[in-house]
Amino acid sequence: MRSIIQRVSQASVSINSQESGSIGLGYLILLGIEEADTKEDAEWLAKKIVNLRIFADDEGLMNRSINDVSGSALVVSQFTLHAKYKKGTRPSFIRAARPEQAIPLYQFFCETLEALTGKPTETGVFGADMNVHLINDGPVTIFIDTKNKE
Repeated sequence: MRSIIQRVSQASVSINSQESGSIGLGYLILLGIEEADTKEDAEWLAKKIVNLRIFADDEGLMNRSINDVSGSALVVSQFTLHAKYKKGTRPSFIRAARPEQAIPLYQFFCETLEALTGKPTETGVFGADMNVHLINDGPVTIFIDTKNKE
């Protein structure tokens, strides 16, 4: 699994001008699922994200987690995070998981995140053409790949 975590002061996602999910302070999480991903990847990633300390403390240092600041999460599926671009100029998405595999893992990730934060996880609609609006706070943007745990 690959994810882009953006610390936001607010974010929302809409489909055909209808809002699907929105949050105030928290994380906008773009989530890409590949064929090799498992529930273990989803659980590891959710725990890692919840424990990231990228919110400022009283001294302005990034020292607080999403739970420390009572933040929320908005998760948007993003198969393009698995783009391969070695050949030519048109990316290939061959490693992205098919919907029958990806949707259950996406849902499991969101449920795990919800359990770890104790707050509802807002979402887009898997596979839909979505418009994402955000105010990136900082900006702070973190990339995490469960297959390359750096």
